Amino acid sequence: MIPFTKMHGIGNDFVMVDAVSSALEATDLAQLARAVNDRRFGVGGDGLILVERGEAAPFRMRMFNPDGSESEMCGNGVRCVARFLHDRGHTKEPVVSLETGAGVLRLELQADDRVRVDMGRARLTRGEIGMTGHSDRSFREQPISVGDRILPGTGVGMGNPHLVLFVEDASLVPLGTWGPELERHPEFPNRVNVHFVQVSDRKRVAQRTWERGAGATLACGTGACACAVASFLTGRTERRVTVTLPGGDLEIEYAESGTVFMTGPAEIAFEGLWPGR
Repeated sequence: MIPFTKMHGIGNDFVMVDAVSSALEATDLAQLARAVNDRRFGVGGDGLILVERGEAAPFRMRMFNPDGSESEMCGNGVRCVARFLHDRGHTKEPVVSLETGAGVLRLELQADDRVRVDMGRARLTRGEIGMTGHSDRSFREQPISVGDRILPGTGVGMGNPHLVLFVEDASLVPLGTWGPELERHPEFPNRVNVHFVQVSDRKRVAQRTWERGAGATLACGTGACACAVASFLTGRTERRVTVTLPGGDLEIEYAESGTVFMTGPAEIAFEGLWPGR
């Protein structure tokens, strides 16, 4: 039996497995992810997160999507990892370094179970984002065709690839149609997370997300960071914004240094055992 904890960050939910105390030996992680993330026959979640001992940092996270593919990292997931480590007694320090597929991140657990994350530098060139074309060029306010529309698109890398498209009303976007079409856009050979953003004012935007390998989700932390960066770079907002997602709000700061900081909650739903070994 595999003990797990179901957690979520503003509705972006994960099946958390403690592999610090006991490694999952000889486990097909892709198959495990597909099984536990299934919302009808499994636990249900937007991802399976393994928390392990790290090499470049004391701890490491691995994130597997519902389709079994592995993501570089997950913004809402790293906040859950910070609380998970504290609740499990693996660390008592309020600040912890975490190794991810996108590098080492600094997580700060705050008194109200909110977590502030140093997400690192936003990547702005095609090569850094993971796009085709000239690797040293940016992709900003470029026309993207989807359905019968042409929208201004901006690419941002947050350790994983993001495409941000600005719309007048995000609630009217046919997410289930446009999302899968853009996820596999030829500009992004490794697929891409897609976000539709409606700007409310200089300090607030609304976001709807289609995540690669997961589909429509209530929240996306790295996506919120990408949307905040794209909103500032295209002159739509200030550097500090509140990003409103279907599951709740995240506070994002795009510092002058190019580093992005994300603050939001991490909550426990329940614990259980999965008969998966």
